Amino acid sequence: MSDELRVRGLTVAFRDDRPVLEDVSLDVPQGEVLALVGESGSGKSMTAMSVMRLLPDGARLSAEEIAFGDDDILGADERRMNAIRGGRISMLFQQPKRMLDPTATVGSQVAEPLRKYLGMNRRQAHARAVELLADVGIPEPERRVRAYAHQLSGGIAQRVMIAIALAAQPELLIADEPTTALDVTVEAQILQLIQAKKRQLGMSVLFISHDLGVVSSIADRIAVMYAGRIVEEGTVQQILSAPQHPYTQALIKCSLLEPQQDGRFYVIPGDVTTARTMTTGCRFMPRCPVTHALGIEGHCVGDEPALTGCGGEGHRSRCWATIERLVDA
Repeated sequence: MSDELRVRGLTVAFRDDRPVLEDVSLDVPQGEVLALVGESGSGKSMTAMSVMRLLPDGARLSAEEIAFGDDDILGADERRMNAIRGGRISMLFQQPKRMLDPTATVGSQVAEPLRKYLGMNRRQAHARAVELLADVGIPEPERRVRAYAHQLSGGIAQRVMIAIALAAQPELLIADEPTTALDVTVEAQILQLIQAKKRQLGMSVLFISHDLGVVSSIADRIAVMYAGRIVEEGTVQQILSAPQHPYTQALIKCSLLEPQQDGRFYVIPGDVTTARTMTTGCRFMPRCPVTHALGIEGHCVGDEPALTGCGGEGHRSRCWATIERLVDA
């Protein structure tokens, strides 16, 4: 079996609240980059933490399947998960300077997965840590291994985090907003570095972002998430050239940064919290410009459709407007 990430029917809830994730299914085939895109609060990071089995206390997770290759993540005990995390699957977090241990040197943190997963001794791990820092483009790696997090810029700190994440040569990298708060030049460098390492190691990438402009340069496929559900998925070309769901269309409009007639940039009206009060219907309906224009309020209020094929192979949308267009065609 190939090293493919498979998630089926993932639902996460806290106590008696409405699920923050509901019936999420996705695949990340070996060697592919899947971008999971949506606004803050849409459930992207919660999906990643569910795959890593790192949910906060009080979270209730259920799923039909969460697996990576031959590993049953859903059913794995903690000992097996400790071997999977950092060994087979690594995670790259946003705000890298906060994720690094402020009391430990850069070198000791890069060396830790080398000793834990590859069985290197202290001397071997130190030498390899220097090589890894150089490999991710950090100047003067022999000096940087002795540095601490507070001595690093944001861009260098993220490169250190990439070195740590890739130290054990994982088969899947989960990158959660890895370029947040970095300037555009450093952002481009980090994206290029992840692409280069993906090709070098043959690994898969689950790339999480709120910015369709960012993911367009790195992803093979895109899954758009809103209020805990995937509302559209397809190839990069399908999503960016022929978006079907009104939420995807709105995200693209935001990413273009084109001023409107009043000179202000477009923003999606309302916010994602409106979906949390809804018990039936399409969660995007209160913010959707399409439902009233097409006169399909009855459908949108009553139920939310399943992901439905909308043209090209693998392109699916969870929208009544898409279904209406297909019927009319």
